[in-house]
Amino acid sequence: MTSHHVDIRVVPDPETTAAQLLGALYDRLHLALVQQRIENIGVSFPGYSTTPRSLGIVLRLHGSEAGLCGFLQEDWLKGLRDHVRLTEIEPAPEGAPQRTVQRRQFKTNVERLRRRRMRRKGESEQQAQQAIPQTVERRPNLPYLHLRSRSTGQPFCLFIALGPLTETTTPGPFNSHGLSSASTIPWF
Repeated sequence: MTSHHVDIRVVPDPETTAAQLLGALYDRLHLALVQQRIENIGVSFPGYSTTPRSLGIVLRLHGSEAGLCGFLQEDWLKGLRDHVRLTEIEPAPEGAPQRTVQRRQFKTNVERLRRRRMRRKGESEQQAQQAIPQTVERRPNLPYLHLRSRSTGQPFCLFIALGPLTETTTPGPFNSHGLSSASTIPWF
């Protein structure tokens, strides 16, 4: 149940941008959710905007009061404390609309798609170019976090999409990024 929330605001400095700090904060959050095997904390970004593309400077954690309190007692913010400010755990506003906050994945890079096809199907570069035209490339207009995969070490963009606003609360688990395509969080 996402009855409560806590806001974590990143505080940029001359050497580190807000986007870099938000990425580092989110990476730490992901690691803590995995290590503690937590599925009852969801996230949102109150500063979310597609024009301009931005997640803002606040990461909001949603969950029960006890769940958030227990999670925040762990020292998962170690090394970032100078760059973040936390609010108190507070109840979500009554009657706030609900929505999902989820990951969206795109096959955006035509060259990568062609290389993959050449590797998997044993095709030549020319065959892959004919099979995958430049027009298949999609350029998402969603805000994202720039992260690094813990398993492969490769950088990637975690695109964040919002579901439609609804009056209905849909409880359920969140993934190790605090996201869900089905479970809702209060949106305010």
